[in-house]
Order: sequence, then C-alpha cells, then structure tokens
Amino acid sequence: MASFSFTRFIAARPYIVSLVVVLLLSIWLGLGALNAEESPPEKSVQEVPLAKVAFETFSAQKTYKSIDLYGRTAPDKEAKLGAEIAGKIVQLTVAKGESVKRGQTIAQIDKGDLDIQLERARAMLKVREKEFKAAQSLKDRGLQGEVAYTNAQAALVEAKAMVSNAKIALRNTSVTAPFSGIVDHLFIEKGDFVGVGDPVASLIDLSNIVIEADVSERHIQDLTLGQSAKVTFISGESVAGKVRYISRVSSPATNTFPIEIALANPNQAIPAGISAEVELNLKQKLAIKVTPAMLALDESGNLGVKTLKADKVHFIPIQLVKAEQDGVWLTGLGEQVDIITTGQGFVRDGDQVIAVQKTL
Repeated sequence: MASFSFTRFIAARPYIVSLVVVLLLSIWLGLGALNAEESPPEKSVQEVPLAKVAFETFSAQKTYKSIDLYGRTAPDKEAKLGAEIAGKIVQLTVAKGESVKRGQTIAQIDKGDLDIQLERARAMLKVREKEFKAAQSLKDRGLQGEVAYTNAQAALVEAKAMVSNAKIALRNTSVTAPFSGIVDHLFIEKGDFVGVGDPVASLIDLSNIVIEADVSERHIQDLTLGQSAKVTFISGESVAGKVRYISRVSSPATNTFPIEIALANPNQAIPAGISAEVELNLKQKLAIKVTPAMLALDESGNLGVKTLKADKVHFIPIQLVKAEQDGVWLTGLGEQVDIITTGQGFVRDGDQVIAVQKTL
C-alpha cells in the first residue's frame, strides 16, 4: 500500500488552501472589529489650550475733554498815533523801543502863532463878556430889544468857542502817549513836515499779552468767557490765562472762530509774535485713564482696548477724551471695566481665555 503524501494531497486540491486563507482573514478582521468596539477611538485633532491673560479693573472718573490750539502772542493794546495838526516836527522826545508813560510827549510839532491866536481869542472873549453883561442890563431895564440881546449872547458863545479851538490846536502840537507802553516804531524824524492824519509813531502795551487762536465750529459752543486756559510757549514755560473774547462770526475761509486768551506779562518779558500752544477744557465726561501699552488693533485696524466679560475677550473701539504724557483718557467703557493688560496681543475678540487679576 502506497504511503500518504500531504503535499501531493494539497497540490491536487488547491481550493482547500484558498478556503483556509479566507477563514484566517475573517478571523483576523473579526478580532480587529471586536477590539475597536471595546476601546474608544483616539481623537485625531488635539485640543488647543486656552490663552492666559492678566487684567486690571478700572473705574471711570470725571474729567474734562480738552482741545489743543496753536496761536501767537499779541499786545494787549496797540495804537498808531497820527498828527492832529499840520506842521513841522521840531522835537522827538523818545527813541524807538523806549518805554513811555501815559500822557508823555513823544513828538513836538511847531506851534507857529498858536500862542498869539490863543491870547487874541481870550481878549476877544473878555470883550464879548462885557458886551453881553451890558446888553443884559439894558434888557432888564427895558432899554434893549430882544434881538440885540440875542446877538450879544451869540457873540459871547462864539468867543468861547474860539478860545477852546485855540487851546485844542495848541495842545495837538504835542503827540502824547494814550497809555503806558513801548514805542514800537517812529514814522518821522526831526524836521519832517506832517499833515493832519499822517502817522507819527506806533505804541504797544505788553504789560498783558493776548494769545490769538482759532476754534473749530464743533467746539466753539463749549467755551465760555473767563474760563481758564493753559498756555505753553515754545520755550516750554507754561502759564495760566483766561478766555477774554469769543467771536460769534466764523471766518469764511477756514470756518473757524477767532478767540483771545489774556494773561499777565510781568516785566513785559514775553514779546509779541511768538508761538504758543493753548489747552482748553470742554465738557466734563466720565472717562478711564489707560497707558498706551493697553491699546490694541482689531482685525479691521481700528484702535481700541480688549476687555473681559465672563472670561471672553471683547474689543471696544476707543473714544478719546484727552491725551497726557503718561496715558490717555477714554470714554464709552462704562463706569467700571476689566481691561486686558498682559497678553492682549495673543487673543482676539470673542476668544475664551483664562483670566488672572493683575496684582499691583
């Protein structure tokens, strides 16, 4: 009897091999599905951890919205003196740039025969006074008519007017200072002939100075006469002034309103014509002061601050009240707000964060 050969048996029946392979694959796949049901699937995407930020709580305070204006200094008073009578300049009593007192003579015009005219007018006045007294005495006794009396009275009035005119003409030969100040310019020299109205000198008063500036139509109604103003000169010196004039008519070219701020000028140390910056307070508002480092930009490029509400980031565009050297005052944030002070550059509006109160 021939011996049994397993290899020859398998080779004669190949379908057995295929059946065994299929059976093994089925068992392997069944085991894999069973393991998959027993162990939950692993997450394919790892969760991103929440950002950690620090915040501070700010309370609003009452502060003034302020505006900065730029202007130039000007004299408190300025006058251009002219001749009130024609004649030759016979004397100059001051030089350009000198200080004068009120009533001090600046230039002297030739008097001519005005002294003699005054004496003649006075003599004529005495005659007319005697004539009037005589006419009045005759009228009282019924010896003088009403017409003759009235003529004597008119002649007396005319004589008084001649005396007054002669005095005024004589007084006008002296060009005097109408107020204390500085002779800024002399338009004449000794020996010049001047006519009535010709310029003689210009006089300025710098005991007080005025800052002339322009205010836009948005802010003009918030200003009041007499309110305080902070004036800073180009040298860095700051002084206090007051608003003394507010125009009620705007400039057609710029649509702004001229204003004037007056301030004292001891020893007339501040000259006219220098640049100055004026800070004026407007309406009082509730505002919060923050440092520039707390400001941020949103995705549209708007400048604002990032606040916290229930550990969520909320971006609020800023409404600037005023700026100072150490920070800015913002309104529109409510009476109290939590502002992100550290880490605001890594979070966006609407992000959930881990918020930590900043310790001082």
